[in-house]
Amino acid sequence: MGHRLFVLACGLALALLTMLSDVVQAEEHKPIRIGFVTFLSGPAAGPFGVPAKLAAEAIVQSLNAGKAPPPYANKGFGGTPLELVVIDEAGGATKQVTEYRNLVERSDVDFVVGYISSGDCLAVAPVAEEMKKLTVLFDCGTPRVFEEASYKYVFRTRPHATMDAVAAALYLLEVRPDVKTYAGINQNYAWGQDSWNDFSAAMSVLKPDAKVTTSQMPKFGAGQYGAEISALIGSRSDVIHSSLWGGDLEAFMLQSVPRALFKDSQLVLVAGEPYLHRLAGNMPDGTIVGARGTHGVFAPDSPLNSWLKEIYKAKADGLNPNYPAYSAAAAFLGLKAAYEKARLAKLSASTPMGSNKGVKEEMEKAYQVGPSQEEIIAAFERLSFDTPSGQMNMNLGKGHQAAAGTAYGVTKLVNGQVTVVNIRRYPADRVQPPEGMSSADWIKSGMKPGK
Repeated sequence: MGHRLFVLACGLALALLTMLSDVVQAEEHKPIRIGFVTFLSGPAAGPFGVPAKLAAEAIVQSLNAGKAPPPYANKGFGGTPLELVVIDEAGGATKQVTEYRNLVERSDVDFVVGYISSGDCLAVAPVAEEMKKLTVLFDCGTPRVFEEASYKYVFRTRPHATMDAVAAALYLLEVRPDVKTYAGINQNYAWGQDSWNDFSAAMSVLKPDAKVTTSQMPKFGAGQYGAEISALIGSRSDVIHSSLWGGDLEAFMLQSVPRALFKDSQLVLVAGEPYLHRLAGNMPDGTIVGARGTHGVFAPDSPLNSWLKEIYKAKADGLNPNYPAYSAAAAFLGLKAAYEKARLAKLSASTPMGSNKGVKEEMEKAYQVGPSQEEIIAAFERLSFDTPSGQMNMNLGKGHQAAAGTAYGVTKLVNGQVTVVNIRRYPADRVQPPEGMSSADWIKSGMKPGK
């Protein structure tokens, strides 16, 4: 009986998809408008914002043409084409709140995908909830978004930054178990503070006899790091941890390498992957780097990864996508998966079992209306979906926060190009807290793997 029911269900699903294909081909529909927010100007634009924008544009074009590999081969979202409204993230959190309201009220977008800065995510998330607009955070790292609040309309399709800090500590002690002292230089706002707090807390659990020598917290966008470099040199630390990114990391590296800061100190860059091709002459061999997940050089071989590389390189003059591009891909594919899951459920509900009478008419009506925002949200919660980086599971933050594994490696200059070797991978339950437990409490309790 179970087998018969399974066969019947499969047959019904196939019939629904066949009829839906007929309906899609017969109808022309208003595009789904997606507001996409990323850095287009300022020091974060080159290594982060522009790659994310190029990826978003390439993905939308490919999805609209129906050229993505399974399970994303349907055109657009459920056959409806997509249209991007791109906004510059530069200017700070107050400006971004205003820009967000304009996207919703004036540009009349259906969804918002965006935000690289953790400060912007923390500022925008409550506004998205207030305005009841489905918003996907695609890159920002702070765990505080869902650990300090609950949201109905906000999702994040990438793991939060606790993963980066914990995996960095694990990797460091696997390759340098003799560490006795460590220091940090991190930006003085949510991302930098959280990264250093999590890393130092993890080190205190994993290597309690190792001592912190100094923690430097320059302001975001400082640009000049002479005093901080002098303090780090004076600390004579075995290890220097940094979550600097954007123009801050580039400026820091250009200023610190000539001063031989890393001659006797192991450098750990938890977000260093976007700079591998930008800092070839200023990235010391043996630097520990992460990509905030299995992105870029850490991404698995798969049709989805090959697809992203192909469409991105066509947009970016032959350059490979870096991790902000992979993060953008996860956001669009997660939203597409949720949208199409909700649409299929709506179509199934409109189809009477055991009868084809009026089925196509009902499907046309359901298709024209499409799934509601609430139906998409219900489909999105606790969703598992495939990405070029591997599978994402929305199983934290009450189903609104993604969890996945990560990887680290060390740099090696080969023929003038920075490569990554000695790659080690860490599953999600090894580097992220379980549902309902804060990152700080989980690290303090010993970082025991959860479900």
